[in-house]
Amino acid sequence: MIIDIVNISNNKLPKYETLLSAGMDLRAYLEEPIVLKPLQRTLVKTGLFVSLQPGYEAQVRPRSGLALKKGISVLNSPGTIDADYRGEIGVILINLSDSDLKIDSGDRIAQMVIAKHETVSWKSVDKLDDSLRGDKGFGSTGK
Repeated sequence: MIIDIVNISNNKLPKYETLLSAGMDLRAYLEEPIVLKPLQRTLVKTGLFVSLQPGYEAQVRPRSGLALKKGISVLNSPGTIDADYRGEIGVILINLSDSDLKIDSGDRIAQMVIAKHETVSWKSVDKLDDSLRGDKGFGSTGK
């Protein structure tokens, strides 16, 4: 699949780092560094604009290394970029650690996965069909 992209940053385009990677790293595009304090959240711009094909979305997810080593996550994970959105891709980061984190322009801040999705129509009914599970949820299948 080929996706149209505008890159106003001085960063390279997102790319797959290995042959079987699902996600591509997104990089910060900043005029000046950001210091993200513990429990603080902020929107980090990327300088990227995309035009996705109908039936596809881009999911913005945390980078596992950044989450484990620095306690940084994507607050609305996964963030969704819809096929009809044409604005700049931004990433809502949150610092879940007990230390400040400095983010510089060009830092890898999240990953993006392109995913196919379905569009549904609802059919109102009076009763749902039965299943073995029924209405059991939230821990009902064990520890």
